[in-house]
Amino acid sequence: MVENYRVAKGKAPKLEYRYYISSADLTAEQAGNAIRAHWGIESMHWILDVSMREDACQIYRQNAAENLAGLRHMALNMLRAEPSKISVPMKQKRCMMNPGFLEQVLVAGFKSMTKF
Repeated sequence: MVENYRVAKGKAPKLEYRYYISSADLTAEQAGNAIRAHWGIESMHWILDVSMREDACQIYRQNAAENLAGLRHMALNMLRAEPSKISVPMKQKRCMMNPGFLEQVLVAGFKSMTKF
């Protein structure tokens, strides 16, 4: 069981209990790490689906689906690397309407890729 306590702006605090089932013999710390890793991946897929409509994509030919998924991940990482505090969908709209903002996103994205 995991306790999840959330405090959202303008809302009452909320305490939830979540139950997980696993056949693995894990310590509490290992289970917590596995759960956090799982939800991190789910969060990324939710953003890809909502902002880039990944689930609606009908491209399945040869490697096209994998290639397009890789491009979506790169685009998401570039949008996240841009430091303004607006949402990913709003950044997408700004990129579409403002070539200067698109350039900012590309510069921030490529800088973040070269850090490694």
